[in-house]
Amino acid sequence: MKTTPVIIGIAGGTGSGKTTVARAIYDKVGRDRIEWISHDSYYRNFDGLTPDERHKINFDHPDSLETELLVRHLDVLSKGSSVEVPVYDFTTHSRKAETQRVEPRKVIIVEGILVLAEAELRKRIDIKLFVDTPADIRFVRRLMRDIRSRGRSLESVVEQYVTTVRPMHEEFVEPSKRHADLIIPEGGENQVALDAIISRVEHLLV
Repeated sequence: MKTTPVIIGIAGGTGSGKTTVARAIYDKVGRDRIEWISHDSYYRNFDGLTPDERHKINFDHPDSLETELLVRHLDVLSKGSSVEVPVYDFTTHSRKAETQRVEPRKVIIVEGILVLAEAELRKRIDIKLFVDTPADIRFVRRLMRDIRSRGRSLESVVEQYVTTVRPMHEEFVEPSKRHADLIIPEGGENQVALDAIISRVEHLLV
């Protein structure tokens, strides 16, 4: 049995279907063997800024994330100890007081738009996946999510997409595709790709 965990990195643009892919792997491999960490949980704590200042932060730039903490957490999990993952509040753009305990498991999924854009993070990932979905579909999905789940207005979502989301995707997210072991068109709808990934994970666990 592999003593260190199999770490799966799932990247792709906002609304590409990363969560759907992660969920499919999570359900198939077995929840007792998997932990799932979102890179979004590691947004830096901006509680010292005013609400107006927080709304001006470019949350699609790598500097907005405390990736170094995620890297340390993966190292701790790989050694068999649990970690306390931050819980981020997207309505206030700040971390909550509570944390979420993540236990070491045989498989760890790390999911986020910039997972493959960070060199130190890539070094710790065994299977690198990039979910590739057309821009118009991604935009509509993000629009619906931000309005329904994050209390955003239509105008604010569109403005953010034009000013930061799209430019950062072109500068950081899309180029990170070259680091992927497997590019998944159509995300969670691509059953052939999902079957291949799950088979690979099972092989590494033997």
